[in-house]
Amino acid sequence: MRIETERLVLRTPVEADRSAYSDMNADPVVMRYFPGPQSPADSNAAFDRFLAHHAELGFGFATIALRGENRFIGIIGVSRLVPELHNALPGHPEFEIGWLLLPDYWGRGLATEGARACLADAWDRIGLDEIVALTARRNLASRRVMEKIGMTHDPRCDYDHPMIASDNPARPHMLYRIRKPA
Repeated sequence: MRIETERLVLRTPVEADRSAYSDMNADPVVMRYFPGPQSPADSNAAFDRFLAHHAELGFGFATIALRGENRFIGIIGVSRLVPELHNALPGHPEFEIGWLLLPDYWGRGLATEGARACLADAWDRIGLDEIVALTARRNLASRRVMEKIGMTHDPRCDYDHPMIASDNPARPHMLYRIRKPA
């Protein structure tokens, strides 16, 4: 998988991305809307799932780099929801879009640019009809990206994230959705 936008290259993750991904997940600032920073073992397990998803389906979370550079700046993509979320959410949505960037790249519209390219790929190449996005209620930046790419908040599907402790302020989550344009 390789998608190019005006400023970005999105591509299938490779082993060389593993340590940068783990470093990003260990950063408490990056992970402030998640249960907390991830251990190297948890990051490696997630990275292995990314690779397996790409091998099985030909798409998934992709590595982001700026055009003309080959430096990891985050991940973005469309992926099958993990079973814990697929089974817990009303209507059992199957695919989600998500992103996570290093702080130096926040506020530049890069997540929006990459997400639009991922949606186009999902509609055109992959053939999906609907995609959801999930975020902590307090994650205003991700909610703005969801709205900019045409997603709509579905308040009927807001939930407490089952994989986040009940005392964690990131537990209340919102669901946004978008359908393939007619």
